[in-house]
Amino acid sequence: MLNVAVKAARAAGAIINRAALDVESVRISVKQTNDFVTEVDQKAEEAIIETLLTAYPSHGILAEESGSEHGAQNSDFVWIIDPLDGTTNFIHGFPVYCVSIALSVRGKVEQAVVYDPTRNNIFCATKGRGAYMNDRRIRVAKRTRMQECLISTGFPYRPGDKLKSYLNMLGEVMSQCAGVRRPGAAALDLAYVAAGFSDGFFETGLQPWDVAAGSLLVTEAGGLVGNFTGESEFLHASECVAGNPRIYGQLVTTLAKYSQFAVAGDKAKVRQIAAKSADGTPQADDAVATAFAAAVTAQPADSKTAPKDSPDAVLEKTTLVAKPRRIKPAGKVKPLDAVPDAPF
Repeated sequence: MLNVAVKAARAAGAIINRAALDVESVRISVKQTNDFVTEVDQKAEEAIIETLLTAYPSHGILAEESGSEHGAQNSDFVWIIDPLDGTTNFIHGFPVYCVSIALSVRGKVEQAVVYDPTRNNIFCATKGRGAYMNDRRIRVAKRTRMQECLISTGFPYRPGDKLKSYLNMLGEVMSQCAGVRRPGAAALDLAYVAAGFSDGFFETGLQPWDVAAGSLLVTEAGGLVGNFTGESEFLHASECVAGNPRIYGQLVTTLAKYSQFAVAGDKAKVRQIAAKSADGTPQADDAVATAFAAAVTAQPADSKTAPKDSPDAVLEKTTLVAKPRRIKPAGKVKPLDAVPDAPF
């Protein structure tokens, strides 16, 4: 299935690259203020759908431009497609955009491809078999201190986006990290987190096709992905945070109070959970704290063979040992299982 997805992504990329040679001639439509679609989006999506349904006619399709009008309507196998993530960049000739394709099986993403046509980079992952950039295995970055990290994000651009809240959120993150970048393509942002090019990512106003493929890349590269309260239900939550386990935990601690799920009493609960572990000791009766402890302190049993806190080390071992550390958990987190190396 992954090979078919890569074939579809390259077919779409070829259409995008041809159009990029003469961007000014591309016809552009406006879906809503600052939200554009071009004939290139539509042609690329058609090429992807044709490739996928030729191979798997019984599968369903969820695409940015055509929704669910193609493919089987009640299939357990659904391809989630963004034919051109970063359309605004594309129509301005700014070379940061990508093709994103993911396969969801009974609601869980199991195959993922993010293709950067300007650099001819294929990021791909199969659940349980690791993440790759072209033919090279990739891992999330090993940094554990926010002040050393480069964090990527996306700025609000549509009417109704909560700009004031976002600026407060951005201000907090900027004061904690080494730098913030806004490339303009969420799927590529997540691929870069998976490859260790950036250390973390957060954004609101997202759709499933923006994050489906990139989220699997991150988790297969040893990272965590969730909503702002740290829960794993992010695909339809319109908000996403990602990073290696340590940075993910620190970002969630900062972002939880801005989550759409942290309203009224939930906000008080988020603050309470963070305060309970302010002394650095996870509370035995606090499932959230316990989950964070397991997620951010898991290390291989043989510490002599791998650096302390190394995400690579965590992935190389199937036997993990959790040791108490100073942490500041926030929100419910469902830690992801460590993934052993691909058997090929």
